[in-house]
Amino acid sequence: MTNSEKFTPWTTDYRPETRAAQGDGWRDPATGAVPPPVTLAATFARDGEYRLPGGLAYLRDQGSPGYEQVQDVVAGLEGGSEALVFSSGMAAATAVFQVLPGGSRVVVPQTMYFGLTKWLTEFGPARGLEVVQVPMDDLDAVSAAVSAAPTALVWVESPANPTWTVTDVAAVGEIAHRAGALFGVDNTVPTPVHSRPFDLGADLIMHSGTKYLNGHTDVVAGFLVLAPERTEDRERIWERLRLHRRLTGPLLGPLETYLLMRGIRTLFPRMRQISATALALAEHFAEHPLVTRVAYPGLPTDPGHEVASRQMTGGFSGMLSLHVAGDWQRSLRVAQNCQLFIRATSLGGVESLIEHRYTFEGPGSTAPKDMVRLSIGLESPADLVADMEQALERAAKEDR
Repeated sequence: MTNSEKFTPWTTDYRPETRAAQGDGWRDPATGAVPPPVTLAATFARDGEYRLPGGLAYLRDQGSPGYEQVQDVVAGLEGGSEALVFSSGMAAATAVFQVLPGGSRVVVPQTMYFGLTKWLTEFGPARGLEVVQVPMDDLDAVSAAVSAAPTALVWVESPANPTWTVTDVAAVGEIAHRAGALFGVDNTVPTPVHSRPFDLGADLIMHSGTKYLNGHTDVVAGFLVLAPERTEDRERIWERLRLHRRLTGPLLGPLETYLLMRGIRTLFPRMRQISATALALAEHFAEHPLVTRVAYPGLPTDPGHEVASRQMTGGFSGMLSLHVAGDWQRSLRVAQNCQLFIRATSLGGVESLIEHRYTFEGPGSTAPKDMVRLSIGLESPADLVADMEQALERAAKEDR
């Protein structure tokens, strides 16, 4: 059964927030249910003539019925041609590196999500990858690294976790394409609400769907999205990614797929409020006597503000980091003294989280020791400000 037989496609080219809210208008053909049904099946029966009535045979091969909707919706929100959902953001991101030919050279940021950095360090060389790390906000350094030898892939994360360094995505994309390299962009933090990497030259977009797309801290998921123009190079890597997922099995369960789609429906209003609150906190603490610096690209004083203003629209997302005055242990005590901010890892949920990233990452961490990372949720901005104020003051008093 094709997609068009399962739901009536919209004839109007609705805006992304409308597509997200209604999940592209999908309905259960059997009942007319507005939310998608949850089909808890790992295998699917053939009819008397040994045909597959629904086109599905086995969960690992094609996924569950809910896969088609969530993949189509995310592809549409990014303006891409197709999407693949994975069991985690790491499964999605590492898939790209795993399907590259042996001996491939890849250029990646010095600052990006620690888990991917760790995977590339531990497993990249064993898989024959030459991994070159560069400061992605230095275009001369990027150009030199990419042109030094044949490069298969350039990978960008902007703003970069956890320092929120901003990369000029379009400029790096031009460098990558001039060298004949594929260009991948991690769009987890900006989301399609604030950034459209395909408009900036990306070949592939990656998401940790665990974060803002789901938005409720109850699902681990990932996505890869293919650019709208399907070139030979893009087709080649996409088919390998599809085969990789089918054979290695980093599949999302049917219930998790349902929860993920439910979260995506509220993506736009969540992101708009979260981003506004994050900016309010950044502005409040920018000149605070107990804070030496606020890292947030929405601040005019931030080194990445000019570039971020060009490539992000409607806000700067909900992640910021505070560099706490005093010795670095004081920043840890700030996290310990918070009462409203929850001391937990991850980001992108409706609840605000605080993390002393250096302590979490452990040996090998490049996170500044004096920094606490904040993931802003949907609470009152005034309550969040008050909680951080008291945590900073208590931590400072403990030094006296």
